[in-house]
Amino acid sequence: MNRHFKALHERDIASVVHPQTNLQKHLTVGPSIITHGEGIYVYDEKGKRFLDSGAALWCAALGFKNERVAKVAYDAMHQLPYFQIFRGYSHGPAIELSEKLLKIAPVPMSKVLLQCSGSEANDTAVKMAWYYWHGVGKPDKRKIITRMGSYHGSTCVAISMTGNTSYHRSFGLPFDGFIHVDGLNFYRTGEPGETEEAFSQRLADSLEATILREGPDTIAAFFADPVQGNAGALPPPKGYFEKVQALLRKYDILFVADEVICGFGRTGNMWGSQTCGLKPDMITCAKGLSAAMLPISALLINQRVFDVMVGESARIGAFIHGFTYAGHPVASAVALEVLKIYDEIDIVSRVKSLEAPFLAMLKSLSDHPLVGEGSGVGLLGGIEIVESKETRKSFPPQARINEIIDRHAEASGIILRTTPANRIAFSPPLIISEDEIAEMQRLTMKALNGALADIRSARS
Repeated sequence: MNRHFKALHERDIASVVHPQTNLQKHLTVGPSIITHGEGIYVYDEKGKRFLDSGAALWCAALGFKNERVAKVAYDAMHQLPYFQIFRGYSHGPAIELSEKLLKIAPVPMSKVLLQCSGSEANDTAVKMAWYYWHGVGKPDKRKIITRMGSYHGSTCVAISMTGNTSYHRSFGLPFDGFIHVDGLNFYRTGEPGETEEAFSQRLADSLEATILREGPDTIAAFFADPVQGNAGALPPPKGYFEKVQALLRKYDILFVADEVICGFGRTGNMWGSQTCGLKPDMITCAKGLSAAMLPISALLINQRVFDVMVGESARIGAFIHGFTYAGHPVASAVALEVLKIYDEIDIVSRVKSLEAPFLAMLKSLSDHPLVGEGSGVGLLGGIEIVESKETRKSFPPQARINEIIDRHAEASGIILRTTPANRIAFSPPLIISEDEIAEMQRLTMKALNGALADIRSARS
C-alpha cells in the first residue's frame, strides 16, 4: 500500500463510523477503499478489480460510471443548486419527475411525495397511514404489520418494521405496535409434503389469526416488499400475495408496497408489484430511481389516501410534514435522466432477456455442496447456504460461514452479499451482460470452493 492510501486508512480509522460494521474490528483492520468504478466493476486502492454482484446496496442499476448522468447533475447544479418544495414552492425537476412516476406507476396513483431515502419513504408511509385513519375518524388504527425477513429502513420507525431482530438489539427497538408475521422461506420452513400453495395458505391463515388477535380496528397498514431483499432476495411462494391481499381488503387494512429494491426493472417488470400482482394503496421507491447516482426516494399515494390527506390538512391548517432535501432539484433532475435512460435501453426487456441465464446461474450454483437451492426472478435472486443438503441444516453462528465466504470472495475478485438469512443475494447492475453473468457464476463458485476447503480443513 502506498503512502497516500496508508494515510487514508489511518484517517478513516480516526474519523469515520461505518454502518453494518464491527467497529472494534474496524479499528484494527481498517477500510477497503474503493477508488473508482466502470460498468459492473469497482477497483480498490491496490488496483484490484471486483465484480459487484449486488450493485453495491442493490442500487447501482446503471453501474458505477455514467458521463451522461454526471453532465445532467452538473447542469442542474448550475441552474438551481437547491430550493425547497415546502409551503407551495416548486421547480421543474420535481414536477417532471413526479409526473413521470405517476405515468409509469403499476396501479393508478394520485400524487407523489418526494423524499431522500428509502428509509424516509417508508417512515413517511407509516405517518401517512396514521394520518389517513385520523382523517376518517379511526385514530386507533395504528398498528403496522410486516413480515420476518423484510427490511424497511434505518429510521426508528422503519427499523421497527424490519423483521430481523439483529437490527433491534441494543437500540431499545422495535417500538410497540409493530407486528412481525411469518417469513416466506418455503425451502427452510415448508412442512414435509407441503406444496407452495398450501404453504402460502398457512401463512395467510397465520396472518388472519394475527389480525383477529390484535383487532382489525387497531391495524393501520400492512407493508411488504414484493421480493424480500433482507431475506436473501427471496421471491414469494405461489399464491401468497393473492391470499394476503384478500385479507387486507376483508379487514380494511391499507397496503403499502415497499419497492425500494424491486422497483425500476429489477424483477423483470418496471415494478415488483407487476411481477407479483400487487394492488397497493401506497408505493415506496428509491435505489433504482436514481440508479444510486444521488440520494432520492418517493412515496406514491392513491386517490383514496390523498383525498383524506387534503381534508385533514384543511381541518388542521396545513400538511405538517417534510424533509429539507426532499425534491432536491439536482437529485430530481438526475432521477429523471435515469428514467429516460431506462426507457431508451428498454430496461424491462433487457432484464427479461437476462432472466433465463441469471436463473440458470443460480441453478448451477445449487450443485455446490454448500448450496441447498437457488431462487429468483428477473435479476434478483439468491442461493441457500447449508451445512447439509440432506437436512437443509444451516451452519451454527460460531462457524462464521459468512465471514469465510466473504474472505474468499474478496480473494476471488467478487463482492458477494451474504445475509443473516443463510443466503447469498444477487442483484447485479441491470447493465450486466450474459458473459458477465457467466463470470459472476465462475467467481462465486471459486469463493464457495475456497470456503468449502477451509471448512473441511478445520474438521480434519
